Amino acid sequence: MTKVEEFEELRPLLFSIAYRILGSVSEAEDAVQETWLRFDRSATRPASTKAFLSAVVTRVSLDVLRSARVRREQYVGPWFPEPLLSDPYQDPARSAELADSVSMGALLLLERLSPVERAVFLLREVFAFGFDEVAAAVGRSEAACRQLLVRARRHMQAGRPRFAADRQEQQELATRFFDALKDGDVGGLQELLAADAQLAGDGGGKAPQLARAVMGARNVARVLGTAFPWLARIEMVFEPHEVNGQPGAILRDRDGRIVSVLVLDVLGGRIQTVRTVINPDKLGHLGPVADAWALDREVKQARRQPD
Repeated sequence: MTKVEEFEELRPLLFSIAYRILGSVSEAEDAVQETWLRFDRSATRPASTKAFLSAVVTRVSLDVLRSARVRREQYVGPWFPEPLLSDPYQDPARSAELADSVSMGALLLLERLSPVERAVFLLREVFAFGFDEVAAAVGRSEAACRQLLVRARRHMQAGRPRFAADRQEQQELATRFFDALKDGDVGGLQELLAADAQLAGDGGGKAPQLARAVMGARNVARVLGTAFPWLARIEMVFEPHEVNGQPGAILRDRDGRIVSVLVLDVLGGRIQTVRTVINPDKLGHLGPVADAWALDREVKQARRQPD
């Protein structure tokens, strides 16, 4: 195989590693491109191209993550990962780990880890690399990587939900949720939400939000059930879609442009968290993005008009 063929065969894996480290589609794509440039400049062929490229993309991603963390500390409001509609890397032997590790909840838990802990946890637990390969990727000894993994596991397990939902249960709840949302059925929404449900949005200060953060089933249902019928008035539509391996939807304006992405966390037979990503900087990789401020003004104008 040529260098290009080898690289393209491994590109899905490299992107999946980079995305989980960075939580950003655009930054992950840049990291993969930088990995190719380094591979292309290399005068020798490695014994294992997979191990070599995985190590390079990990190091590049860690460098980006360290600088990105400074920006995230100054971020306006909650920071969420960029929505990912489909993971390009498929490995039947690791399908459960891959699906779990790409969820919004898991990526936010990974934010609690140091960059090196994050890389060690992902390479070992999710992608099943040997400790020798993990050590080479992060520039630490195998013994140090084992200790880093123990700490990372402890942090991740402490924040994980006690009751996970199966795929069918998630989809059934999501269908009922979006039906109730379209109808503005506040009572119906409340029945589907956990008592301590949360609603949170990532606008980054660049788009209007329903609310900063809303707690409790009754409050979340009231905010959502009141707001979304007005969005329908100005011809916004929900397009159900799996997002980061979870049930979700893309909200589009009348011209098909993306307004926001909504993701549901389902636990114990109820919807625990509703997350919305409306920051336009995080939606451009999905397609043309709408002017959320203009749509907000249109909704407010519709509210003022008599029926």
